[in-house]
Amino acid sequence: MKRKGIGQFMLIMAALIWGSSFVVMKDAVSNLPTPMLLCIRFTLGTLFMILLFFKQIKTICLKDLKGGLLAGIALYLAYTVQTIGLTMTTPGKNAFLTAVYCAIVPFLVWLLERKKPDRFQMMAALMCFVGVGMVSLDSSLTMNKGDFLTLVGGFFYALHMIVVKRFMKETSPVKLTTMQFFMVALLSFVQAVFVGDLYSLKLIHRDMILQLFYLAFFATTLALLFQNMGQNLVSECQASILLSLESVFGVFFSVLCGQEYLNGQIVFGFIIIFFAIIISETKLSFLRGKG
Repeated sequence: MKRKGIGQFMLIMAALIWGSSFVVMKDAVSNLPTPMLLCIRFTLGTLFMILLFFKQIKTICLKDLKGGLLAGIALYLAYTVQTIGLTMTTPGKNAFLTAVYCAIVPFLVWLLERKKPDRFQMMAALMCFVGVGMVSLDSSLTMNKGDFLTLVGGFFYALHMIVVKRFMKETSPVKLTTMQFFMVALLSFVQAVFVGDLYSLKLIHRDMILQLFYLAFFATTLALLFQNMGQNLVSECQASILLSLESVFGVFFSVLCGQEYLNGQIVFGFIIIFFAIIISETKLSFLRGKG
């Protein structure tokens, strides 16, 4: 139980950091093209991991590479497709449709790992999906190209969670995290060169330095390390539910900064997500009595 509690705490902390990053990184995202922003973010993330865990990372061998490279590809596709989708839809719909992974993960686990989710995990995933929608969406529920791309990004986030869980058995969270950072940085650099975005380095100004540091150290290094370590201690289905709290924290920090205001729909969404977490963690055992 103690290990599971530590894993849950790490996943909640990852969701908290990512939720706060929506507000902190607004200026950086609007000034840098996606490939260059991801390249900077994950290059710095790789360097931070090397500085913090050099003794472990220097022992990386061939068996550690496969999981890190596959996780890195899935993460690169998720971030890239989600960000492109964001340019064609609203932030609220982007956040909601990305969080579709909380409903996709149980089905991917069933398909790829042959582990059928129980009825409580399925119920929690669907409730979480509805709750995130209440938090993130406005009255406009139409589907456009940006919405579709965001859904695809949500699928890649779900796939990333499955890959991380699968290969964590063969390597360590530190090695897996470092290798996936390196892969995302490399793919983003290749994309930046291909589309001619290297010029955008000149757009970085002094006011963006702290934002980029926050994005690279907190929202990348710490948050993804917390995710990988936390996933190693809980099931994929529970991890997806807890990580979906990112949307709740995102609204919370937006309200604190005066960029958004609470209403009945958002509060109701919070309540649904809260009960989804309760169902996922307890399987409603408290209603069945002690025996």
